[in-house]
Amino acid sequence: MSKQLAILGSTGSIGTQTLDIVRQYPDRYSVYALTANTSIDLLVRQAREFRPAAVCIADETYYPQLLDALADTDIKVWAGSQSIEHIVQAGEVDIVVAAMVGFAGLRPTIAAIEAGKTIALANKETLVVAGAVMQDSALRYHAPILPVDSEHSAIFQSIVGENAESIEKILLTASGGPFRTFTKEQLLSVTAEQALRHPNWQMGAKITIDSATMMNKGFEVIEAKWLFGVQYDQIEVLVHPQSIVHSAVQFRDGAVKAQLGTPDMRLPILYALSYPERLPSTLPRIDWRTIRSLDFEQADTERFPCLQLAYDAIAKGGNMPCLLNAANEVANLAFREGRCTFMDIPEVIDQTMHKAVFLHEPSLDDLFESDNEARRIASSMVG
Repeated sequence: MSKQLAILGSTGSIGTQTLDIVRQYPDRYSVYALTANTSIDLLVRQAREFRPAAVCIADETYYPQLLDALADTDIKVWAGSQSIEHIVQAGEVDIVVAAMVGFAGLRPTIAAIEAGKTIALANKETLVVAGAVMQDSALRYHAPILPVDSEHSAIFQSIVGENAESIEKILLTASGGPFRTFTKEQLLSVTAEQALRHPNWQMGAKITIDSATMMNKGFEVIEAKWLFGVQYDQIEVLVHPQSIVHSAVQFRDGAVKAQLGTPDMRLPILYALSYPERLPSTLPRIDWRTIRSLDFEQADTERFPCLQLAYDAIAKGGNMPCLLNAANEVANLAFREGRCTFMDIPEVIDQTMHKAVFLHEPSLDDLFESDNEARRIASSMVG
């Protein structure tokens, strides 16, 4: 029997590539539900192609338009964030692909975990903000969390069959983004248009900016801590411009295992959906004849202070990663809209982390309050 998917954020980069996988394996996967924030035209086209049982638009102002566009179908039409939480708990759903962008993905992901669903996790912010809550819930409700990020998928693939206690270090690779060779002086004047030109990956706007600032890698450090049960100081970031080695694990005997592949997100998506199987695919292979070198260098937290801020946040613990994430979402958007500079982003985040109230053991409700407070503080600095 095919597995039924609820794809949260189906119109984004991960969502559309997940649907590519469904097209390639129609006997393996079918779509139970699709959700989007505001991209109603694409959502309608997806709904007509895949004929899910339900679709949901998070922005309720689009509900009448969506309802009218699908009036000639038997697809149930929903709207609002609470409806997304309801959909992921449907008995028919086998796998929830959590691909919503940012903090908005937290409640639906928690709802899916509480329903015991398998989570294919692409929304890293949920683990950044509420890693302890999510891991506790996943254990309580026996809900597997399978990473979709290429780096975390690589780590996961490298430790399958290994004893967790044998892990000495995680080597988390980063492309370095579009500004890898820029000086601090050059970074003062870069534009959002430049930052959105990632050299290797095709991603959404928010994560592409996070890649340019290296905040994305900082988030992945925090995510790796929760996913793989290691301490933050066991995670080393290595800049690897070719994006062939997606990450590696160093074991206590000195051996290193790595996962290599082309920079194509469909591979980790497929692995998360098919685990523990490996399905045959037509995805691009590495052409070893064209690879002249695999280069690695230490990440520079002087030029890219967002990475250090992420390490500081996870070292502090409590609600600090939540404050980090909220301030980053505000500053990231402000930079894309021209309301702050590239180098203002870490400054806004740093100031917010110092000004907001710190909570050592926050509840889920506390985290939502912390998120609101951090957004207010950060917004006051970017106009």
